[in-house]
Amino acid sequence: MGRNDNETAITEFILLGLSSNPHTKLTLFGLFLLIYLITAVGNGLLILLAVVDPHLHTPMYFFLGNLSFLDICYTTSSIPQMLAHCLSVRPTMSYARCSAQMYISLFLGMTECLLLAMMSYDRWVAVCNPLRYMLIMNRKVCIAMATFSWGSSFLLILVPSLTTQASLCGHNIIDHFVCEIQAVLTLACSDTRSNQALMSATSIFTLLLPFGFIVVTYGRIIVAVLKMRSTENRNKAFSTCSSHLMVVAIFYGTAMSMYLQPPAKSSSDKGKYIAIFYGTITPMLNPLIYSLRNKDVKQAFWKVAGRKRYHS
Repeated sequence: MGRNDNETAITEFILLGLSSNPHTKLTLFGLFLLIYLITAVGNGLLILLAVVDPHLHTPMYFFLGNLSFLDICYTTSSIPQMLAHCLSVRPTMSYARCSAQMYISLFLGMTECLLLAMMSYDRWVAVCNPLRYMLIMNRKVCIAMATFSWGSSFLLILVPSLTTQASLCGHNIIDHFVCEIQAVLTLACSDTRSNQALMSATSIFTLLLPFGFIVVTYGRIIVAVLKMRSTENRNKAFSTCSSHLMVVAIFYGTAMSMYLQPPAKSSSDKGKYIAIFYGTITPMLNPLIYSLRNKDVKQAFWKVAGRKRYHS
């Protein structure tokens, strides 16, 4: 976003949200508060278990801890603001806060895309090279892969924010519940083709390429699993990968339907519903998917819970 001195300077935005009905807004407040609490507690618990239980000190849970921390930050960048707006008669946000929220959310979303791709590589090594798994996925490699995900996303979001800006000519009503970049660009009176081009290029690096990498990786995993003679090993391999595949399908499916379609074909209402799904629902589902389908996580939870009861 940018401002031109010859045009009306925008100091704040008005967000229309999901509804203007006071009763509906109270219902949404309760719903999003519940979603945020489940997300924070669920992901926080996974991080705690991955730290305190020695059996979870493996590359898989290192990346899962990163994902949980990322999801807590992702929801915190938007849901508290949504809750405040549900209780406000005139939901507004300053220009600076809107810009910060927009770029922080984009940064975290890009990081999750890349991190999910790194996790697919971890699953490929675990299934196809089980005997060399800990040797290949050593601590230095895991830290380097996580650093690449966070660092690359920071650089990808830093370049567009510093080089390409759109002039907003006095229009400050955003038809959204957060400062989402596509909703903000609809307010621009300047030519936004350079913005759209940068968004498309960024989407290739953060959506298409990582998703293609995941597809290729899981194609090799499926081939390796089908060659296994032991039914037990085959079931174990599928169980190990199924949780990650579910998260990938939900997150990438909604994100690509949002950012890989022409701007003219995107409706504000559809965009809001998709944003709810990948911005709030998916981070809430991630710990549930991984914990309910994972024996190690459940055993670690009951071990920690039992230990606390014993000390008390």
